[in-house]
Amino acid sequence: MILTVTLNTALDITYRVPALTPHTSHRVTDVRERPGGKGVNVARVLSALGHESVVTGFVGGRSGAVLRELLAPLTPHDALVPIAGTTRRTIAVVDAASGDTTQLNEPGPAVTADEWIRFLDAYDSLLRDADAVALCGSLPPGIHVGAYAELVRRARTADVPVLLDTSGEPLRRGIAARPDLAKPNADELAQLTGTREPLRAALGGRRRGARSVVASLGADGLLAATPEGIWQAKTPAPVKGNPTGAGDSAVAALLAGVVEGLRWPERLSRAVALSAATVLAPAAGEFDVSAYEELLPRVTVAERAGVA
Repeated sequence: MILTVTLNTALDITYRVPALTPHTSHRVTDVRERPGGKGVNVARVLSALGHESVVTGFVGGRSGAVLRELLAPLTPHDALVPIAGTTRRTIAVVDAASGDTTQLNEPGPAVTADEWIRFLDAYDSLLRDADAVALCGSLPPGIHVGAYAELVRRARTADVPVLLDTSGEPLRRGIAARPDLAKPNADELAQLTGTREPLRAALGGRRRGARSVVASLGADGLLAATPEGIWQAKTPAPVKGNPTGAGDSAVAALLAGVVEGLRWPERLSRAVALSAATVLAPAAGEFDVSAYEELLPRVTVAERAGVA
């Protein structure tokens, strides 16, 4: 079983409009709702790939109830912890003319100290049956900035491989707790290390505590700095569409690769193909299966020189 943690879950709403023009009214041609938050997206992709996944984190209020209802047929194992606050919503507005997406993210609900303690009890129990765990996304109000570092340490104590996908100070503190894998994007990695040169930044992430770092480089694919070597993987040409959830699909592929014992080049090929197939999907957090199957054999993985 693969455990995904989403402390700041969301109800993702995607609007499609013919063209997005500021200061005007728009007729929405399509509306879709999906259970969201980074770890929820990861679990949904894992289930589609045939892996048993369990979702935990916080959920509450009317939007939280809708999230759980929508999540049930996608991944049968929901271990979300109820809270008094209301789960946030995210709004993605897709411009059909340009293919661009505008994202609006509500703030998360405040989590109390008692609710955090209840979550920690549930997390420790779930780790007993986990083959790997992903810690994903932002922290809701009320959760201390070192929360992910605490969760990384608890996973390591339980001898469960742990992947960290967050940003800012939670990433800085979390990576110091020595996760098995950190997966920042280029901006997050630059903020962490102080350099925008991808290889130097990835190696800097390793020096700060992560056993391996896989950095998302947009059109340049993924760069992995690991104890086994350094690789860069990318599609033959950039893809255009809705990027929401693309990084989460990459996380799912990387976690599946850990559990399946795949070598790094195969993990990266899957991660890049899944990420691109998610960009091409019409709704946030999904992936286009046919696009994934078509892209997978076309992903190039090149080993790079450097001190891993």
